[in-house]
Amino acid sequence: QVQLVESGGGLVQPGGSLRLSCVASGVDISGYVMYWYRQAPGKQREQVARVTRSGYETYEDFVQGRFVISRDNAENSVFLQMNKLKPEDTAVYYCNANRIAGVGAEFDYWGRGTQVTVSS
Repeated sequence: QVQLVESGGGLVQPGGSLRLSCVASGVDISGYVMYWYRQAPGKQREQVARVTRSGYETYEDFVQGRFVISRDNAENSVFLQMNKLKPEDTAVYYCNANRIAGVGAEFDYWGRGTQVTVSS
């Protein structure tokens, strides 16, 4: 059974930092592109950052320069370092593992999320 378990969320003041972790079990993430998504109340889930199998990172404009995604395949984990947090970063953050193995063969796994609240 595949599980992705996020941790590290919490309440932080504007300008503060948090480090999210996602530990996978039942799957070897080295073959997967890893993503962080978020969903704020009343809004659709949106991609935040991704890291490819080779370690190439991409970020959405609204977190560029503030967040850093990283992966540790040996630990079967992916991380999101979040700096200079803003109230608009408040959301549930989800870890995602995705692999396209061929036509019609996609493996896609999600964690249950961790709440991040940025407020004074």
